[in-house]
Amino acid sequence: MITFDNPRTVPAPGGPYSHVATIPAGDSTLLFVAGQVAVDDTGALVGEGDMGEQTRVVMEILGGILAAHGASFDDVVNIRSFVTDMDRLAEVAEVRRWYLSEPWPTSTSVEVSRLFLPGALIEVEVVAAISRRV
Repeated sequence: MITFDNPRTVPAPGGPYSHVATIPAGDSTLLFVAGQVAVDDTGALVGEGDMGEQTRVVMEILGGILAAHGASFDDVVNIRSFVTDMDRLAEVAEVRRWYLSEPWPTSTSVEVSRLFLPGALIEVEVVAAISRRV
């Protein structure tokens, strides 16, 4: 059974979508977490022009969503980043190292011309696999 959720620990979705889909998969549960941008509790952009700060905020939001489902960054198997300037990818990587560790999850980074929120420099989504919680 697929379930959809919007944990109260993170800002509400900015549109008609869910933050996470949870799917049982054998002895594990898969979490598909929607792309997140750097916003505060009111939905306002954080870190205007600062790729590192926006990445940090995004990772904190993702961490809150994972935690609400009994998961952590150790459970992440795939991370997908959409950035508005691929030349700034080193700034993203520097921050990600604070949250992710070996064995590294699979990763895709894509440059886009813009994101849905004006001023957003990065949007990140993850897939996590956790042991089924009883």
